[in-house]
Order: sequence, then structure tokens, then C-alpha cells
Amino acid sequence: MPNVPHTVSDVMTHTVVAVGRQAGFKEIVKIMEQWKVSALPVLEGEGRVIGVVSEADLLPKEEFRDAVPSPDGGTRHVTDLAKAGASTAEELMSTPVVTVRADATLAEAARIMARRQVKRLPVTGPDGLLEGVISRSDLLKVFLRSDDDLAEEVSRKLRELFPAPVAPLEVTASEGIVTVTGTVRDSMLAPLATHLVRGVEGVVGVDCRLNTSGRPANAG
Repeated sequence: MPNVPHTVSDVMTHTVVAVGRQAGFKEIVKIMEQWKVSALPVLEGEGRVIGVVSEADLLPKEEFRDAVPSPDGGTRHVTDLAKAGASTAEELMSTPVVTVRADATLAEAARIMARRQVKRLPVTGPDGLLEGVISRSDLLKVFLRSDDDLAEEVSRKLRELFPAPVAPLEVTASEGIVTVTGTVRDSMLAPLATHLVRGVEGVVGVDCRLNTSGRPANAG
């Protein structure tokens, strides 16, 4: 199934707008508005990602416009004050930059976003150069797969796991929820079947109703 998205490169945005170190504050704001993006990779050389400028990096300019500096405001306060006085991408960008490889799985990208609390990630190739950007909305594209497509892939995987079921396995999908029914010889494989189905990109939930010789298998 060549069209099934499995890696970051399958769903990322390949056409990426970026800026260099010396891009000015207003230039960055204009590009964000023009391209309707909330963050821009900062590049140097042939396209190596050295940082990211986001809306959060730009807002201190307005937030602290009329603020009185306070030396005891904490590390974040000091950092934001510094960004309030910044005027170039190099001064504004967040570093070290968090990136993801183009060949990473979608689950890996999702975990990085959750752990680092970011909405999008620059995507780099083996040479470290920018290849694209992946966002939260890109990761959700897998849930646009049709129910027929899901059922077909699940059926194929289950045929590999249960090559000779006692009774034919039936796989149906509705709104991303996959139901598996049938009778198998080895009840110990039922939990594995559930895990296997959950691992299919685009599956929302699993209802595993496998039986062993007419008795419900312990699918967990």
C-alpha cells in the first residue's frame, strides 16, 4: 500500500518559507502574515537549520513596550526582555533548535512535539539540511484515510498473523474504529492482534472479538 503515510516525509509540507540570520523584525512579521504561518526556520549556509523564530519570540516586543524592567523577574522574564529589544532573527530565534528527521515515524514526531510543547518541527535530511516542516495538523492527516482503506490494511496484517484461522476473520471499519471478528487457534495471539491493529496509521479504536474454538479469546 504505497500511499499509506508512515513517515514524516509522507505528510510534511515540502515547500517551506524560511529566513536567514539577519532577517529583520518587520520582515519576519510580514513573511508570517503573507504565508499564514506561526513560526519560521532560521537557516545559514546551504540550508542548515540553526533556530526557529515563532510568534512567541516576537510578542515580547509588544508585551514589554511600556513595562518597567525588574531585575528579580526570573530567567524567563530576563529572556523575554532581551527579545523585546531584539531586531534580527539571530537575536529573536529559539535555540537549540528542535528538529525531526524526514524518515522518522509519525509517532516519533508526535512524541517530540508533545514533549517539547511545540506546534511544528523543521524536518531535516541525513545532511542536516532543511527538507520541510511538519505541523500538528499534518500528523492528523492519517485520520483522513477511508474506512475501506483501513479495513484492507488490517485484513492483510491479520492474514500474516493468523495464516490458518479456524473460521474466516472479518474486519470492518466505521469512522476509524476497526472491529475484528472470527475464530483462531491460538488465544495467546489475540492481545497481539489488538496491538497490531492499533498500530495501523489512521485507526481511532479497536474492537477485537476474536474467539478460540467458539470461546471468546482474551484480547485485553
